[in-house]
Amino acid sequence: MGIINVITSIKEVHREYVLLVKIGSFYYCYGKDTYILAYLLKYKINIVNKNIYSCSFPKVAYSKVIATLEEKKINFLVVDKKDNYNVEEKSNNKNLNKYKEIYGKAKEELVNKFRIEKIYKYLLDNIEEKDIISEMEKIIYERRKIQSN
Repeated sequence: MGIINVITSIKEVHREYVLLVKIGSFYYCYGKDTYILAYLLKYKINIVNKNIYSCSFPKVAYSKVIATLEEKKINFLVVDKKDNYNVEEKSNNKNLNKYKEIYGKAKEELVNKFRIEKIYKYLLDNIEEKDIISEMEKIIYERRKIQSN
């Protein structure tokens, strides 16, 4: 069974848990959990396959990640791929779990960042078109004038 299938099976049971998968000297998370770690810890998001997001961090950052999840009251589950995905560590905040709340904030912020990156890429790809840049500047400066009044 592939890793994505195993993770999907685990997440069916532990929907509101950040699932960390230990693979060698790194920990990985996938799907919605990626948004949470990227939001809280500013980790880079990678795309696995066509539309599955992932992020990872080295073993040396493990304590920091766990401390952050505990501080934010987010349930988590740590499994080891080498040990047949057996649970190494688990935290359950019961009804205090903030998984959904933090995921909502994370998704909103990251979707906006993706949109900004697309605009930035478009501007770079069309850098020779001075009109586009001028129009963008007009919009930005007009908005600043409105907000400062």
